Amino acid sequence: GGNKRVGVFATRSPFRPNPIGLLSVKLIGIEYTQNDGPVLTVSGADILDGTPIYDIKPYLAYTDSHPDAIGGFSDGVRDYKIEVDFPEELLERVRESDRAELIRILENDPRPSYKKDCDRIYGMKFSIYEVFFRYDTDRLTVTDVTVRK
Repeated sequence: GGNKRVGVFATRSPFRPNPIGLLSVKLIGIEYTQNDGPVLTVSGADILDGTPIYDIKPYLAYTDSHPDAIGGFSDGVRDYKIEVDFPEELLERVRESDRAELIRILENDPRPSYKKDCDRIYGMKFSIYEVFFRYDTDRLTVTDVTVRK
């Protein structure tokens, strides 16, 4: 969420203190052994046989990009879109070719996950624009759009 300090390996951050590679794999099976404990069998890894795999994370469909994959227990974590209220006079400030993509981004709630303040005006950069918005219960309302200089 961002308010609680956690170690880098407790997050999905690509910014790591060492050269560990990041990749997505398919879990084929789990074998429970007496000597080694649980041994995971995976496919789709671009590594040499026997290379250790560290820091395993669940597949999250809303952030990872494997359309045919299933996420198991994490599938229902975040499958929603926010209703966006974009006043026509503000939408007209955005090039027509950028409008649909901007609305798609806003529908996915670009606020930091640890800040859900209904009284706050949030801002973000998009293309050549600064877009400002607020959030009330279940709706994001665009309050201003300016062209960045």
